[in-house]
Amino acid sequence: MQTDKKNKLTFMDFCSGIGAGRLGIERGMGAVCVGYSEIMESSIKTYKKIHNTENEKNYGDLTTIKTAELPSFDIMIAGFPCQTFSIIGQRQGLEDDRGQIIYHLVRILKDKNVPYFILENVKGLINHDKGKTIRTIVKLLENAGYYTGYKVLNSVKYGVPQMRERVYFIGIKKDKLTHGKFIWPNEIKTPDVSEYLCDENPALLDVNDFTFQKYLNNKYNKNRVNVNDLLKKDYLVIDTRQSDLRTYEGKVPTLRTGRHGILYVKNNMLCKLSGFESLLLQGFDKDLSNKAVKETTMQLLLSQAGNAMTVSVIEQISSKLLEYTKRGS
Repeated sequence: MQTDKKNKLTFMDFCSGIGAGRLGIERGMGAVCVGYSEIMESSIKTYKKIHNTENEKNYGDLTTIKTAELPSFDIMIAGFPCQTFSIIGQRQGLEDDRGQIIYHLVRILKDKNVPYFILENVKGLINHDKGKTIRTIVKLLENAGYYTGYKVLNSVKYGVPQMRERVYFIGIKKDKLTHGKFIWPNEIKTPDVSEYLCDENPALLDVNDFTFQKYLNNKYNKNRVNVNDLLKKDYLVIDTRQSDLRTYEGKVPTLRTGRHGILYVKNNMLCKLSGFESLLLQGFDKDLSNKAVKETTMQLLLSQAGNAMTVSVIEQISSKLLEYTKRGS
């Protein structure tokens, strides 16, 4: 395997977004990043700020990367584009240009003879095209020489109070499959949501706001929701994305790109979920989240967090992968 001067595993961060997957692998494996690939300028800016990577190479558009120009590395991490498989998208899957990214990832895996990979996508991939899509992807990876396993994990069971179901793939080069099967991480206790809804200066929503009142009185919510009752419960989370208002206690619904309708109650006031809090809910720590807040706008940060992997989930998967690499040694 390729290692740095300190004999640590190395990895590359593809479709990196703001680097949640990177952070998870660094924490879970102590591995060293040798490059990343991202095309969204706003995400690149946040990535550089969070990870202090001004001098680290971004290889850019994954579809045009020449593998000969990439360094050798031990692990690929990639949250490949999910819009084409999502239940909220058109679900064109592998027929959509964004759905073709998996083929470029496989090309890099084969050309660089990468020993391991961790991939992430939306839960909708499981039943897309009656299961044909995921079978095609698994077969593609297996034909490239990898044992490939996958499992749907919910972030709320793996270190953050956010309900976020995603399918995770683990890949082990077949010539390294000498220590039995990969063991997925166990579920852990969900942390207290109040530790995450902790912005010191949250934006507030006036309960008498015209738009909010119109929403409360639409045909789905009229005579169903009493705002005064809602305001009595600190850290009650309120989702206004759908026509009907939904509430949650002890957890937050899935963060999504472009989703800005999550509120919560604190001190008898309605607070808007902030970009800082959304990063915490994805497993970033407060110091890194504060760095990001200083670099970009609140709306962009909410979208970037919604598009990210959950750090704590990747940390636990990669920790199990590290255990696997050490079996029998």
